[in-house]
Amino acid sequence: MAHNLNYNQKTEKHSFFSVKQKAWHSLGTIIEHYPTSSEAIKHAGFDFMVEKRPLFTYDNENYTADPETELMIPEIAVSDYYATIRTDTEQVLGVVGRDYHVVQNVDAFCTGAVVG
Repeated sequence: MAHNLNYNQKTEKHSFFSVKQKAWHSLGTIIEHYPTSSEAIKHAGFDFMVEKRPLFTYDNENYTADPETELMIPEIAVSDYYATIRTDTEQVLGVVGRDYHVVQNVDAFCTGAVVG
């Protein structure tokens, strides 16, 4: 059974923690005391920021079948769609519409924020 835990290449850690005992997959950080919300976010590796960035694609002149050999410059904006990006790793998390609003982990879990 796969654990499906995110692995952060920069920190070389899995995004998981448990209190006092390890989980079945033996990954993540084990801590001795129950943490506050802000501590839990850090232990779990969720203390990163997310940005909503515009999407672009290539026009006919700049697209090549072999991107390793030539510089490709995206020229065409993809209207009304954006990528959500982890700012610490530049990992694309997904594609969202123009009305989507990012809620940071720290805001969602530490302040009792209501999204709506």
